[in-house]
Amino acid sequence: MTVDVTNTGKVKGDEVVQMYLRDEVSSVTRPVKELKGFQRITLAAGETKRVTLKITPEKLWFYNREMRRVVEPGKFVIMIGGNSTDHLTQTLEVTAGN
Repeated sequence: MTVDVTNTGKVKGDEVVQMYLRDEVSSVTRPVKELKGFQRITLAAGETKRVTLKITPEKLWFYNREMRRVVEPGKFVIMIGGNSTDHLTQTLEVTAGN
């Protein structure tokens, strides 16, 4: 997922862009939010940077009831922002592969 981050302040600053995922429906109970990626950036006053955090199968898998690592088809909510409460959201749909 890619997001543009802008320093709206008057001085140089750092930001940690955080990506959380939520599996909407799963065969086992999953956390409401799981931190799956982050990137620290430094921005000059007024500067904008584009940050990309990749969503790979490893970020979607979990252990099912048989203790097998799986990625189940379904909807995932992607949340990205500077913290776990103030973020942008996007939905990703995973379909079964061949």
